[in-house]
Amino acid sequence: MMGKRLDGTRAIVTGAGSGIGAAIALRLAQEGAWVGIAEIDPAKGAATLERIAESGGSGAVLPSDAADRESVRAAAADGQREGAIDILVNNAGVAHIGNLEQTTEEEFERLFRVNVCGVFHWMQALVPAMAGHGRGVVLNMASIAGEVGIPDRFAYSMTKGAVISMTLSVACDYVRRGVRCNAICPARVHTPFVDEYLQRHYPDNVEEMFERLSATQPVGRMAGPEEIAGLAAYLCSDEAAFVTGAVYDIDGGFVRLRP
Repeated sequence: MMGKRLDGTRAIVTGAGSGIGAAIALRLAQEGAWVGIAEIDPAKGAATLERIAESGGSGAVLPSDAADRESVRAAAADGQREGAIDILVNNAGVAHIGNLEQTTEEEFERLFRVNVCGVFHWMQALVPAMAGHGRGVVLNMASIAGEVGIPDRFAYSMTKGAVISMTLSVACDYVRRGVRCNAICPARVHTPFVDEYLQRHYPDNVEEMFERLSATQPVGRMAGPEEIAGLAAYLCSDEAAFVTGAVYDIDGGFVRLRP
């Protein structure tokens, strides 16, 4: 049940133009937060902002590239012009499929720049100000791929393991200064990325492959982006004031219930 747990707060959600990021941005706005949509594609950001406005919320598009430090600093400054940022959700990221031998140096470096440096850039841009105000929440989007071995996810798993480690470090370093930092580790989530991947690689048996991917979760399905957003809204609210340095699996039993 949605309330207004975030009334009066200001949040920035990175990579909020589609999928999980868009769902989180919409949910935080429904909970009462002003939401800055940090997005490399302004058109996608505008589409999310339109959905927020239709639901009665408010926010702004903050065009930015998470991998570019100066771009992030400029977007962070724009987001803070009307008031301090209370919540940062680091969701922007890119995926990659391939094992050690199949991963090129260029692919490895690209994933590191976006998935690792992007989180670093945004936290460095906003956490000091949060600490200065004695209050703030950081929520990093990691993955079960950062916790367990998954075939053909070499570079992607590396980046998500790094996100988990950064989460714990920031939680430890800022716990006495009023900043909470947690991470969410989803299993497969039904997003446009999944549909595009199946259409590209399995155009003749999309439904069969979709069911096969769904079955890897013990509950027998993928998560919906809204389910991830529900957990995010809780962790960003004062209801989770006693939660920091936590890494939450939201995985349909994947990590602990697999045969």
